[in-house]
Amino acid sequence: MKKEFKIYAIPFVGLKLGKHEFEFIIDNTFFSHFDYTEFNEVQVKVNLVLTKKANLLELDFEVKGEVNVDCDVTMESFNMPIANQIRLVVKFGQDYEEVNEELIILPHGEHQIEVQQYIYEAIVLSLPAKRVHPGVEDGSLNSPILDKLDELQPTSLSDKKEQTEEEKEKIDPRWDKLKDLLKDK
Repeated sequence: MKKEFKIYAIPFVGLKLGKHEFEFIIDNTFFSHFDYTEFNEVQVKVNLVLTKKANLLELDFEVKGEVNVDCDVTMESFNMPIANQIRLVVKFGQDYEEVNEELIILPHGEHQIEVQQYIYEAIVLSLPAKRVHPGVEDGSLNSPILDKLDELQPTSLSDKKEQTEEEKEKIDPRWDKLKDLLKDK
């Protein structure tokens, strides 16, 4: 375990049966240890409830906060609120095994569980695949990129109907015969 992640190692051997709460404040430093640079700034609070039972552990992560990201359309940075919950069950067996995203097996004799990877995944997976600035969606953002996109947008059908007679005359008359075939149906 890296020294940077020592605070994310929870020793469960000395804990009594029942619920135990842990809180982590996540910022850019956390993600720098993972070499993850998608966020400009991170302000996230993670609440972890560890329920210790006789033969297993249940970990419930609740992630809330906001991350500053760049818009995929305009490249403008904005604060995106995030929220996510994940549940993890830890059982004990011979060897370490990740059975699926909700169940892991720790070897007998382990005395702590490291949760930094689960916190990382909970935050990263809470983001949508496409990050769009709210100003793009409601039309309030002024951006040179948006202006260029509007300029390059294809014309609509209503604009095509407004062709002048002169433009219609420029169309090769041989195409008129093909148009007649469409009208025959």
